[in-house]
Amino acid sequence: MADTRNADLTFGATDYLVHIAAMNTVSPADFADPATPWQCLGWVTTEGGLFKVEEESKDVEAAGSLEPIRTLMTKSTKSLQVTFLEGLNPLVRSLYDNVSIAALKPETTSGVAAYDLPDKPSDLRYAFVFDTLDGDKRMRLYMPNGKVVERGDEQPQTSDVMPVEMTFRFYKGASNKAAVRRSLDYGSVDVTGFFPAA
Repeated sequence: MADTRNADLTFGATDYLVHIAAMNTVSPADFADPATPWQCLGWVTTEGGLFKVEEESKDVEAAGSLEPIRTLMTKSTKSLQVTFLEGLNPLVRSLYDNVSIAALKPETTSGVAAYDLPDKPSDLRYAFVFDTLDGDKRMRLYMPNGKVVERGDEQPQTSDVMPVEMTFRFYKGASNKAAVRRSLDYGSVDVTGFFPAA
């Protein structure tokens, strides 16, 4: 049995970046830093993002069999929780307050932006890119169709920054594109030993 352990494949994120664009915007290519129309949501806590996959299935029982004859997948939900540190970032505010980014544009004379929080939640959807970096190694999650489904408590503080916690849920994109696409850049690490020749 081949020993494929490789300490260089351990991953400790040194940065965590979240970018947003209009729903179904194509993912940036080749781990390039996202350019227009992608916009960065600013600094996040050192915990980065918490990615979750929740799956539920149902077994179909039948007479004459002691085991299920079929298993049906009834749910597969992908979500990601992030705590942002820039409580005044217009993009973060618009996601948390569930209003369009245009609502946060300040008036030219007063420099103030004032808007009503919606009584009925709006179904505002966007494309997201979540980049995790460790030296020259990178992981990227691209979601063409996502929205904020949970918001943490908002608590402005006098001794620290104001964290803004949100949970995103992801759905299939245009042309039935997968809800989440993961890309890996192994950097300079040789991983050929994991893929024996056919």
